[in-house]
Amino acid sequence: MREESLKFLKELVETPSPSGFETAVQKVIENRMKKITEDTSTDVIGNFTAVLNRDGNPKIMLAAHCDEIGLMVKYISDEGFIYFTTIGGIDNHLIPGRKVYIHTNKGKVLGIIGKKPVHWMEKEEREKTLKIENMWIDIGAKNRKEAERTVNIGDPVTVAEELEVLRNNLVTSRAFDDKMGAYLIVEIMDALKDKKFMSSLYGVVTVQEEVGLRGAVPSTFRVDPDIGICIEVIWATDHPSIDKKKIGEYKIGAGPVISRGANINPKLFSLLLDTAKKEKIPYQVFGEPGRTGTDAHVMQLTKKGVATALVSVPIRYMHTPVELLSTKDLDWTARLIIALIKRIKPGMDFIP
Repeated sequence: MREESLKFLKELVETPSPSGFETAVQKVIENRMKKITEDTSTDVIGNFTAVLNRDGNPKIMLAAHCDEIGLMVKYISDEGFIYFTTIGGIDNHLIPGRKVYIHTNKGKVLGIIGKKPVHWMEKEEREKTLKIENMWIDIGAKNRKEAERTVNIGDPVTVAEELEVLRNNLVTSRAFDDKMGAYLIVEIMDALKDKKFMSSLYGVVTVQEEVGLRGAVPSTFRVDPDIGICIEVIWATDHPSIDKKKIGEYKIGAGPVISRGANINPKLFSLLLDTAKKEKIPYQVFGEPGRTGTDAHVMQLTKKGVATALVSVPIRYMHTPVELLSTKDLDWTARLIIALIKRIKPGMDFIP
């Protein structure tokens, strides 16, 4: 991965964007995309769209969501402690003892998540998952009045984790799910901006995926693509305590994961595999018999129906503050989708 690309990925994941509060990260993406194409727009939901070769045929839509899981301020006690709820699928085991940022209209406020000390917990309490209502954020306020000078009900909260580089091309951060997908859309469109290809290419960074695939609904309806490619993350199973007989085997550093099943157009799936083989790009296949739980589900069922594919990057520790992936997989995924776009021609038949 180029140093410039790593800096952009770092900027994306470190810009807060809990579902419903994606404005800041969308601005980062918009600033980058405007160097690639002047044909950009944002809809009333917050989905950002950039277009290359608008008059081309067929119409391809790349989609990745930029929202992340997080917390939200719900109540401030008389003592100045801040109680919260979750935004998206949070693992309660991972919340206590974290440093967090509350994102207020006066800037971010550092806090720590507190709970009853383990010394005072009954045996039964230590063996159970801590409930949200038994945790709080401590910003050091003396009382409610002091806390309310900066913090308001509904303020979003993110963990205070940043991108770090490990060994063997591995990086870790919060919110790779799915800001790395937004990163890939920008990289793909940047690589294609001066190249000739037949299709029109819509790069869409969706919002509110973590709370019900909400952004994909209006954005796919508006673009009305012939072909939809969702770029996502998928669970890596190359670590302890995973039953591969149930999930399958997916390794970090072994290439993008191409989904196969009811949510996926079979001809587009075959074209992806053929492209990977021709380009000598390593790949893995994920079998999903029903809906995928990603924006691909929405894309496939929009209007008259869309020939849809799902290409994912394997990550360890999904929905934790320390998601981990390989930059080699990012590079391979970009190469695969770029090569696929170049191969798609007008009149190609994707009817099964």
